[in-house]
Order: sequence, then structure tokens, then C-alpha cells
Amino acid sequence: MVAAPLMPKATAVWLVENTALSFDQVAYFCKLHPLEVKAIADGDAAQGIKGLDPVLTGQLSREEIERGEANPEYKLKLLDPKVRLPEPKRKKGPRYTPVSRRQDRPNAILWLVRNHPELKDSQIMRLVGTTKSTIAAIRDRTHWNASNLQPMDPVTLGLCSQIDLDLEVQRASKEKPVVEGTAATLLPASETTARREPEPQEKKPGDELNVDAVFAKLKQLGGKGE
Repeated sequence: MVAAPLMPKATAVWLVENTALSFDQVAYFCKLHPLEVKAIADGDAAQGIKGLDPVLTGQLSREEIERGEANPEYKLKLLDPKVRLPEPKRKKGPRYTPVSRRQDRPNAILWLVRNHPELKDSQIMRLVGTTKSTIAAIRDRTHWNASNLQPMDPVTLGLCSQIDLDLEVQRASKEKPVVEGTAATLLPASETTARREPEPQEKKPGDELNVDAVFAKLKQLGGKGE
């Protein structure tokens, strides 16, 4: 697995502001999603994060940046660190959410519940670091602040990355059972918009018109009138 730079978001902020690298190049180097990098460039994400110069920290060279600016398809390479630190052990459990972002968690949960109903409670807990009771309260509209909640994208809020969200959605779509009798795909437009000709109806033996009987009936009616 390719190592990520120190403070990836801060490094991405600096690269977006000070270089001509593409979003894909910055995303590959910082191990972020291209949409997350685009949100940083648009000012929708990482607003309070100060850019970190990867050249000063010895993670990237000026020549590597110039090489990437000259070729949009070039993938930046992280310099070998002078001191190797042991990888921290990842603890299983809900994601840690900074104190400044915890007030946005209910809005993110509401967004996930509305836009991705296929997600399980355990997946939402991993994404935004919440509890099962909070998710149930937001689903049932029994949350104490339910009237003021507004659905907001957790990626934009900085509660999770686009990669993690896409991964959980992909897992949920694979685990979702397929109901029997339902079509897996939509019918093509040529079939749904085609004009169908009415099917010919079979004639019964007694459906032919008897002209003589009709004229005889008319004569009888005319005689009665006279």
C-alpha cells in the first residue's frame, strides 16, 4: 500500500493553492477522492485548514511538482522518509469526530438516511461516528432537534471521505437482496415508446349482420306506426 503524506488535507490545500496540478494528481498523492479535492478548490471543504507545504516537510520535491505540472497523466511520488515511524494500530469502533464537527452529525445522518436508505445503522456509525439510538431517533423523527435538522453531505462537512462513503454504499448494494419477479434492468426506450397495434378480435359465429332480418324488423315498425 502506498503511504499517504503527512496531514493529507492540509497538503491538498497547499497543492491546490500553489500549483497547477490536476485534481486527480492531488487526489492520488494525498489519497483523497477527486471530488473531495474539487470541494477544497471550490471552498466547500477544508475551509479552516491551513495549507502544509510538502516541500518543506521533505515529502515532495520541486522537480516532482514541475514534472507533474508538465504532464497531467503523471502520478506524483512521495519521497522516502528519513525516519520511519511504526504504523499505528487501528482500533475497531465508531469513527472519532472532532468536537467542532459533532453538532453537524445529525444533519449528516439525515442526509445518509434520505439519500442512501440501503445503508445499515452499523455503516452509518462507521461513517460519521454516531450511536444507534441517535440514528433511530432521526429515522423516526423523534430527535430533540428534528424540526431544525437539514440534510447535509457528510463529505462536505468533513465527517468522512468520499472513498469511505462510496465503499459503504457499494457494500450495501451488494448485500441488498433482489426481490423475485422484479426486473433487474429497465426496458429499453424502443420497447416502452413503440406504438402497439391492436390485436385482431376473433369473430363469433353469430356476429355477422343479417340484412334481411333488419329490413323485416323495420317494415314491422313502419306498419305499426301507420
